Order: sequence, then C-alpha cells, then structure tokens
Amino acid sequence: MSDPVKTYRHWRDVPARIWRWPNFSPAEIACRGTDKLLINAPALDKLQALRDRLGKPLILRSAYRSPEHNRAVDGSPQSKHMDGAAFDIAMSNHDPVAFEAAARAVGFLGFGFYPRSGFMHVDLGPAREWGVRFPVRATAFAEEAPLAREVLAQSRTMQGGGAAGVATLGAAGVEVAQGILAETQGAILPLVPYLDTLRWVFIAMALVGIAVAIYARLDDWKRGQR
Repeated sequence: MSDPVKTYRHWRDVPARIWRWPNFSPAEIACRGTDKLLINAPALDKLQALRDRLGKPLILRSAYRSPEHNRAVDGSPQSKHMDGAAFDIAMSNHDPVAFEAAARAVGFLGFGFYPRSGFMHVDLGPAREWGVRFPVRATAFAEEAPLAREVLAQSRTMQGGGAAGVATLGAAGVEVAQGILAETQGAILPLVPYLDTLRWVFIAMALVGIAVAIYARLDDWKRGQR
C-alpha cells in the first residue's frame, strides 16, 4: 500500500487485495458506531507484529473511531483512536505483564490500564501511560506433582489389586469347573470335594489381595505419595 493512511465510508468497501493483516479483518478495525474505516498501515503492522509475538488472539474492544463516534463515547479530543493508531485489547486471554512487555517491544508507546473494564489501551505515542496497572496474576497451572517413588507396575497397590483380581477369577473358574465335572462322568466325581476346597483357597487369596491393596493405599497416602 503506497498510502499509509486511507479512509473508507464502510469497512465492506475495503478491497481484499490491499488487506495484508492475516489475523485481523476490516470489520474488527472499523468504527463500532459508524462502520467507517481508517486504515493506518504502520499501526496495523505493529498490531500484527504484536499478535505474532504473543502467538494468541487479540480481542479488540475498540480500534478506529470516527470523530462523531469518539464524541459519542466521550473520548479524548486528541484520541489516537481517531487516527487509527490506537487499540483497546481485552486481557481475558493474556497476562497483562507479558502483554505490556510484548507491546513495548514491537513499538507501541502509549499505554492505558483499565483493570476494572478488563482491557489495555496501546497506541503509537507519544510515550505516556495512565490508569492503574493490572494486579499480578497467580500462575494458571498448578505445579506438577513429583513422580511416584514406585514404578506403577511394581507398586504395592497394583500388586495387591492384581492378586485380588486373579484370585477372584480363579475362584469363579473353579466353581464353573466344579459344576461341569459334577455333571460328567462318575469316574471323576471324587475330585469334586478337592475342587471345592481349592475354590475357597482362591477366595481367601482374593480377600488377602484386597486387604494388601487397601493397606498400600493408606500407607501411600500417609507418605504423601498419592
């Protein structure tokens, strides 16, 4: 674009071929009250550079303001919004400290802080600032818990639970086998009482395994491992 500043009566009148800011649309930059659009190329270049630097969306509360809309919202008579050189950006998806640092790094000079309204004003200058800075946010992510001292496959909880599962399946299998054998040839009927005893052995093993699993859980909890 040869002319760094160009005005359109409506943002829909902007030729697609001249719009070179991929993360923003003419509708986002246009005046909220009149749909007029003033394209300030140097300012939009810095806005795109800020978007690239942060790597996440910029939610624009206000960009260009026509003089009549600026009066309607009680904007400053010298507002940089009327030059298309100012942007009000929501902080809902940004850390204000990191955002301010990035905005200064790409060349914005004027900063207004509006924590109660949830946005920050940035413009091309002169260098100045106003308002009360946003409170420092606590980290959004909890610290990762240290790795357990025991490998999962070797943990006492898993071993106890596994023993209980195997024993339970074994008891069920013996019961099924007992029923089958009882219905088959009389030659193997003498084995049935022994199978009954074996079933109770498996049940006892299952109970022991469950007890071990519960003890291991309680012990791990006491040690702060879980």
